[in-house]
Amino acid sequence: MEKIKLDVQALDLFFGKKQVLKNIHLSIPEGKITALIGPSGCGKSTLLRSINRLHDLHPDARLMGKILLDGHNILHRNTNVVHLRRRVGMVFQKPNPFPMSIAENVAYGLKINALCSKSEMRARVEQSLRNSFLWEEVADDLDKSALELSGGQQQRLCIARAIAVEPEVILFDEPCSALDPISTAKIEELIMGLRGKFTQVIVTHNMQQAQRVADYTAFMYLGELIEFGETRQIFEKPQQELTKNYVSGHFG
Repeated sequence: MEKIKLDVQALDLFFGKKQVLKNIHLSIPEGKITALIGPSGCGKSTLLRSINRLHDLHPDARLMGKILLDGHNILHRNTNVVHLRRRVGMVFQKPNPFPMSIAENVAYGLKINALCSKSEMRARVEQSLRNSFLWEEVADDLDKSALELSGGQQQRLCIARAIAVEPEVILFDEPCSALDPISTAKIEELIMGLRGKFTQVIVTHNMQQAQRVADYTAFMYLGELIEFGETRQIFEKPQQELTKNYVSGHFG
């Protein structure tokens, strides 16, 4: 039996009067890669952002239900959101390196959270860059501006920055959608290399990518979770007609 890291229970999300997530139930296993697939506007990224409390920034957002992280409801009003975002890291669709050096980008979270001493900092930065398959490319340029890196390198740097603080969960919001095929392959290899070290949830519009990297896949449509299961089952033996039509390319 897989241990459940994140358990979404009866989650509804409204923006004003418009309901965008409808009664979502989803149990995400620890240490595995879970893909969220579905056509544009189906609620994939919206669900992902709910797990990181990013909708707190939207004045009209109203969340109902529960999201349990190790059994504790992160939607509770007493949740320390800063602490939550240290435990649950996020990598966005468009790389967003800070306008500082490569090393300072990776060290940023370590510094503001006082997670290690100055003497440990360099080792932690190097390890995060190694885990992100970027070290060999930037080892001699750590003082160079992160903004000078290529798009694919910037995205791997953002992943290095996310994992440096040793979160328990990493959320990826279409991390390869702006990248070329070679950079995409490197990001996919990186995500698969992190399997077991972190619980990972990836929103992707690329069904082939979901099949390559994910242990489990959830199919969403019009704000509802239609089907969830092992990736092979979802793509080869879907239980719902809507899932079958989507994965076979009939719409989307």
